[in-house]
Amino acid sequence: MSIISQRIERLSPSATLAMSQKSAELKAKGVDVINMSVGEPDFNTPEHIKEAAKRAIDENFSRYTPVAGYLSLRQAVCDKLLRENGISFSPEQIVVGNGAKQELYNALLACVDPGEEVIIPTPAWVSYVEMVKLAEGKVVEVPAGIENDFKITPDQLKAAISPKTKMLMLNSPCNPTGSIYTYDELKGLAEVLEQHPDILILADEIYEHINFVGKVHSISEFPALHDRVIIVNGVSKAYAMTGWRIGYLAAPLKIAKAVSKLQGQSTSGASSIAQKAAEAAYNGSQNCIEEMRKAFERRRDLIVELAKEVPGWQVNRPDGAFYLFPKVDSYVGAFTPDGRRLESVSDYVMYLLEEAHVACVDGEAFCAPGYMRLSYATSDDNIREAIRRIREASLRLKNI
Repeated sequence: MSIISQRIERLSPSATLAMSQKSAELKAKGVDVINMSVGEPDFNTPEHIKEAAKRAIDENFSRYTPVAGYLSLRQAVCDKLLRENGISFSPEQIVVGNGAKQELYNALLACVDPGEEVIIPTPAWVSYVEMVKLAEGKVVEVPAGIENDFKITPDQLKAAISPKTKMLMLNSPCNPTGSIYTYDELKGLAEVLEQHPDILILADEIYEHINFVGKVHSISEFPALHDRVIIVNGVSKAYAMTGWRIGYLAAPLKIAKAVSKLQGQSTSGASSIAQKAAEAAYNGSQNCIEEMRKAFERRRDLIVELAKEVPGWQVNRPDGAFYLFPKVDSYVGAFTPDGRRLESVSDYVMYLLEEAHVACVDGEAFCAPGYMRLSYATSDDNIREAIRRIREASLRLKNI
């Protein structure tokens, strides 16, 4: 009998965290590594948010919080959703947790029974498949390549639906591709879902404010779907607050209560101080969002133009988030200068880490073999130097 449970044995480790760890190990040895594997803004948390946290400490917000979060924060989330998205929720429909990641997992555990199917458009964030595994659901992947801007069509969605379908997970803007579904594209998906009233939609909107198209639409905007859409969002990306660990879920009341019940038996309420900081983020000036968004847009333009100069790469122009997801499988089968054959994109990614000292992530971790992900949440100088190193290291490969 194994001391480790089968559910953990079946689980895959996070590829993004693993690559970040390898990068850190090389840096500790004195190697000048440019880490483009990590998915977090390189900005500091805005001052007015940090000041709110300091006040919370001075005012002794140091006790257990309600499981679903402070009422004042849940009201701030409702105000945000109405103000920015035109969607009405009550505080009872909001659950605040330890990051958007926890609320995604909570939603799956609260709604999916063993054997029920969860449709995941791919490429997809590394944790989606593993979360469904932990919920004992069955993943149904719907792939979309670079030629379709990594977005699925209504016909693809329709073909993936079966009598066992419980949920669609939809991420827009998307990690790892940066793709954003337009209003008309969402409408096409919504029209399919309207024919299947028992299917829930789990909408991961964490990159909502990091977009270069002006406004990101939510699938919950369609009235026929509103009562079965679960929105997950948080402060980590838009406000550069990854370490504060505050995310939220906005859902139909029955689901919100179920998630709160689950959270009450796992982590209970999120950090009191971090909640007060998040409240200031939603209620305070939003100028900081636009400042960071402009920087990401400039970096997007820079990395796209530079990446086009890397031979063998296929590159699209992402509309949001801070990732580039080039198709790089032309390097599979190439030989390194010392005669080693690259058998996969994973080998190419490791070659770039070892030879160019640039950390990226293999696309297979995102259910997209043949691609790799680069985060441009770093300085312009780092982007220029990283792509220069990648290009030179790639040119040293033979027989491509």
